[in-house]
Amino acid sequence: MKKVLGILKLALPYKGYAFLNIIFNLISAIFNLFSLLLFIPFLQLLFGNTPLVTQKPAFSLSQKGLTDLLNYYLSQSIIESGPVEALWIVCITIAAMFFFKNLFIYLGVYVLSTMRSGVVRDLRQKIYDKILALPLGYYSEERKGDIISRISNDVQEVEFSILNSLEMFFREPVIIILYLTVLIKLSPELTIFAFVLLPVTALVIGRVGKGLKKSSHLAQSKMGEIISVVEETLGGLRIIKAFTGEKSVKNRFGEVNQNYFQTMLKVIRLRDLASPLNEFLGALVMIALVWYGGQLVLSGSDASLNGEGFIGYLVVFSQLMRPTKNLTTAFSYVQKGIASAERINHILDADNPIKDNPNAISKTSFESEIEYKNVSFSYNGKDKVLNEINLKIEKGKTIALVGQSGSGKSTMIDLLPRFYDIENGDLIIDGTSVKNYKVKDLRGLFGIVSQESILFNDTVFNNIAFGIENATQEAVEMAAKIANAHEFIIQLPNQYQTNIGDRGGKLSGGQRQRLSIARAVLKNPPILILDEATSALDSESERLVQDALNHLMQNRTSIVIAHRLSTIQTADEIIVMNKGRIIERGNHHELLAKNAAYTRLYEMQSFG
Repeated sequence: MKKVLGILKLALPYKGYAFLNIIFNLISAIFNLFSLLLFIPFLQLLFGNTPLVTQKPAFSLSQKGLTDLLNYYLSQSIIESGPVEALWIVCITIAAMFFFKNLFIYLGVYVLSTMRSGVVRDLRQKIYDKILALPLGYYSEERKGDIISRISNDVQEVEFSILNSLEMFFREPVIIILYLTVLIKLSPELTIFAFVLLPVTALVIGRVGKGLKKSSHLAQSKMGEIISVVEETLGGLRIIKAFTGEKSVKNRFGEVNQNYFQTMLKVIRLRDLASPLNEFLGALVMIALVWYGGQLVLSGSDASLNGEGFIGYLVVFSQLMRPTKNLTTAFSYVQKGIASAERINHILDADNPIKDNPNAISKTSFESEIEYKNVSFSYNGKDKVLNEINLKIEKGKTIALVGQSGSGKSTMIDLLPRFYDIENGDLIIDGTSVKNYKVKDLRGLFGIVSQESILFNDTVFNNIAFGIENATQEAVEMAAKIANAHEFIIQLPNQYQTNIGDRGGKLSGGQRQRLSIARAVLKNPPILILDEATSALDSESERLVQDALNHLMQNRTSIVIAHRLSTIQTADEIIVMNKGRIIERGNHHELLAKNAAYTRLYEMQSFG
């Protein structure tokens, strides 16, 4: 329940709407109660079961005083207008009461809808903000589809199961308290008997809700698996079709889908059991009341209860059963929603170790050097990916990292903008540990062009200007020209306002990469990171991209990861890595002269 309370804290800014909802529900309950209490005494007076009251009684704030006063006004209506006319007036009055009852019910729902929708909006925003804030290491342990399921299906389930139940939690207690007060006035003894029975029904419903919570948690997890499979399928359609793997992925999806079906079937059956079970238990309580209350009336042991009063009591109690049923049903829904709330809080409560220190300092420029000082790192806390790395990168130099896949090259550059934090040693920029800089300022020092062009389903302009506030058309075009991208952009249907599709799918690989370079050019960072930026391109595209990179690297500190050694022969220093260690370093000619690891890599590529 603490998880639910954490979500409900988001409702605090909307407490005014909750207060209005309670007021409207109270007024609605009063109209409903009066419509019921008015009809029975009027019929008794109309058909002669009770003598007409001709003398106005003295007012007193008691059940008898209010009943006598009501009987007097009803009697006056019958005497002055005649029985038929009085019946018509009372019917119109009761109809008006029902109208206002339902009007205020609607007003209660109307104001609460703002609160419910606002909480859902704020909850989704909070999850999305946390997704952006969490480090990359968090997502190596999570399925993307499951995270998407949490911000979509789980939030929707919270809205349906918990926030929709807020209406019942605000409205029904008000109605129950009001009706309970009337029932105690009518017969305290019978009311005590009724509320001895009600906890038994609550216990049974609670057992159903507990099973519903467990099954719902499993169902939401299965939905996360479904979305993960679909996301992987969409991302790998080219390979699936090329390897005729349709049957394999179809069987995999069918299995996951069947598991979800079976789990949801159990959830739905348990959820749907709550309402009829509650109604049956309510009927048993009503039968017990008729039996016990009938005995009280027949024996005359309860002086406050006569035959007509007992009928009125049963009418009011029958109205009490509906809000009681709604509360227990809402409780069952909340149990189902708790499972989703727990999955949501798995993200919201996740620890984010990469954040600003309390005394973090600003950093807007790169002055002298980057230093890796005895840096070691592992992703799982056991297997070291980097082992005692010592390296200095002076301002204005171009440093190339080469080596076999898995040697730790990409990990080294991921530590610079604090995508991950080192475990041992220190990473220093301009004499200060990167952990002492503000994360946003630190990352502002770097421009990254990776092997995979990360583009968004947006226009060319917005992709180039990504992260840059108030970028001008002239600046964007200049960046595109430096990146050798302007010529193909102006040939697109809407030029810079052309949407490039999901992940830039409407463009070729070389075009996507040149847009990534244009984005880095516009940012104009002091430190440039190139992570195998040309390795996935054909020769023509590579030439254009490499030319753009050469423009970008001018007068800039550059760190280049390259598999094609021909692209880094002019680097000031080449770092050769193997199994997380630096095994050789020097410029191209110095390393060839050593006739060691770099030479073997170079000769393999030359031979190829």
